[in-house]
This record gives sequence, structure tokens and C-alpha cells, in this order.
Amino acid sequence: MAPKKIIIDTDPGADDVLAMLLALASSPEELEVAMISVTYGNVTLDSCLRNVVGMFNVLDHEMEWRKSHGKPLGFEALRTYKPLVAVGPDHALEDEMLMADNFHGADGLHGVHEKHPHLSPADTWKALFKEGLPGASEEPAYLKYFTPSKTPSHKEILRILKEEPADTVSICALGPLTNLALAASEDPETFLRVKEVAVMGGAVECEGNVTPVAEFNTYADAVAAARVFALTSPSPASTMPPIPKDKATLPPYPEKLSKRLTLSLFSLDITTPHLLNLGFFLEKIEPHLAKDSPLSTWVNTFMSGIFRQIGSMVGTEVEPGLSLHDPLTVWYMLTGADPAWKLAKGAPEDIRIETSGQWTHGMHVSDRRGRTRPDGVNTFEVPGDEDGWLSLRRGNRINRYVSSPGEMAFAPFLMERLFG
Repeated sequence: MAPKKIIIDTDPGADDVLAMLLALASSPEELEVAMISVTYGNVTLDSCLRNVVGMFNVLDHEMEWRKSHGKPLGFEALRTYKPLVAVGPDHALEDEMLMADNFHGADGLHGVHEKHPHLSPADTWKALFKEGLPGASEEPAYLKYFTPSKTPSHKEILRILKEEPADTVSICALGPLTNLALAASEDPETFLRVKEVAVMGGAVECEGNVTPVAEFNTYADAVAAARVFALTSPSPASTMPPIPKDKATLPPYPEKLSKRLTLSLFSLDITTPHLLNLGFFLEKIEPHLAKDSPLSTWVNTFMSGIFRQIGSMVGTEVEPGLSLHDPLTVWYMLTGADPAWKLAKGAPEDIRIETSGQWTHGMHVSDRRGRTRPDGVNTFEVPGDEDGWLSLRRGNRINRYVSSPGEMAFAPFLMERLFG
């Protein structure tokens, strides 16, 4: 059976790294990571990219360590396929200021590069992605695991979607949706060749994590999220963000498109309860730390910083636990056929992104009034419904997942895949 081919769009970030590691630790029959598309988000773009390169460098050390200790290598997808790594812009579509997320530390991984310089790539890695910078005298060993690209990320996404058969490549979107919005704007028909976009983002029936109503990824580029969500609509113009008068903006989509985007949403409502608790993490990783596994040393360093951060937020009476927000999308890619994955009642839902509200920027808005919709036979619109919340011809169509194969089952699955 052919593996599911995926592109991971990411802003690493601790849980982003865990998500990528889970994908790379899959079997070659399960997943092929065709591309890692890097965006800004949790930290600056350069830090996010450094963390991706650093991850491959650590995995190279880990493979050598496992060989020398006679241990199963694991990470079969890593050793079978060679993903492209490309980089997007360093800020949101209509904002040039980056709102950093300090939850992950200044570098995105709680100082792991400074604490373990022997596990971090030499600074010459930057020349892999930019012209005119001094490169390494010898090709780094970690390049056996990925191919760097100097082409903008959104163009590489479009190239892959154009070259692969339609409906065979899925995208896991783990950060702000800027790269995806750029790809969709440049060539919407090619972008719609994607099989599915699994988005980690938003807060629908729960509180936000960066404002009372907004989740970080959506808040960081609400306009990009709104544009991507609009492609799920029978009429994308009906949910597109307003055009600002004083800023450059992307053009509207063509009036007629050949199909609608399939978008699966993993909002905070479902991701937050999937916890990796401190006690369980230590139980699983300490045997590997005792034997100086490079991967366990690296992961334990940034996870320790995460657990300290969470402890300062929740106090001493609650065990710190990291919500596995981003890894959940990869678990879905691996196990999506399991009937335990369930959609919200009434799916697909008309969920729209607020882009201009003073207090509600980045909010996921849905109509909870419980009003009767048209029957779709004799009527498709409701008189007076100017914004189309009840319309069968307007509004977004989002597949929001509300349950998984088990909130308590995921952390053991993740740790087993990464460390055995």
C-alpha cells in the first residue's frame, strides 16, 4: 500500500518538533514527508529554520548512536525518504510585526542550541537557504536526510502539488497559514489539487490561548487563515476578509473554481486535552538519558523548559502537562481511518475567521443561534440573511474534529514511536 504523502508547514516550537519527529518515525508504508515548509510563528523565521536543521542534525547523531549501541534504528520514514525543506516569509500577509510566542523560549526550544552546542549545526547551515553566504567546506552529514531549497516555500508547495497526481498530497498546517495563503493566491487551481489540509488552529467552543477568543496560529495571521478557509466555500467571496485601504493585499480568487478545499480543523477544543504529562515523560525518557541518547538529551532539554513554563502558569498543585496540539494532526494522518475520529455535529460547519475586530482578531466565528436552514430543494437562501450564515450557497464548510482514538492513548503512542 502506498504511503500517505504529506507536506508539513511548521513554525517550530516544541510541539511542532514532536509532530515532525512523529512523522519521520512512521513506517515507509504509513507516511512520506515530501516537504517541510517553514514559517515564522512561535519565534522568528531564522530561529524556526534553525530548529528544523537542528532536528535533522540531532537525528543524524541519534542514528549513529543507535547503530553503535546495537539498538533498532527506528525512524524508517526518515531513512527511506528525503523531504525538501523550504522557507516562507518572515511576517504575516498584512502585518510586518511578529508577535512572538514566549511559551517556547527565545529560540523556540528553550535554549537547546546553547546548552548542547555539540548537537547543533554549524552556522554555515544558513548558506543552504540563501545565496551569498559562506557555506561549509564539506557537506554536513545531516544533509543525507533532507534537501534544502532556496525557492520560496509557497512556490515549492505548488510545484509538488502540480507534479503529483491530484488528491494524493495532504498538508499538515502547524503554524500561521501565510505560506498556504500565498500558494492559494498565486495558483488557486493548483493549490486545490491538495487532498486535504489538516489545520491546527482556532478555538471554537473553548477559550483562546493568546486572547480570550483567539488561538495563536490564527491570531498571528488571521487574514491568511480567512483566505484559506474561504476556499472551502461554494462562494469564496462570501467569507473573504475585507480589503484594507492602506496596505498591499493579495487579489481575490477567481469567481469560479473547479472544486472546494477539504479542510480538517483541529482546534484547541480537541487538542488541549491530549496531554503529555511530566511524570509520564520522565518515566519514558530517563532510561534513554542514562545512556546518553542524543535525541533524548535534546528533547529533554526543551521539554524541561516547557514543563517549567507550564508549572509557573498552573501552580504546584497540578502536574504540568504539554497539550500535544501540533502532533495531533500527524496522529490523524497516521490513524485517520479509525472511526474514533469524529466530526462535530452538523459538519461541515460554517466557521469564519474574524480579521478586523479590536478584541476579536483571530476568533473562529460560528452561528450558534440554531435557526432553520433552507431545505436545499426549493430554497437555498433565507430572506434577510445578508451575511449568509444560513445560506447553502455561501459560507465556509469546515470539517472540525471533536474526538480522537483517545486522549490518554496519544502520549504513549508518541513516546513509543520516538524512543521505543
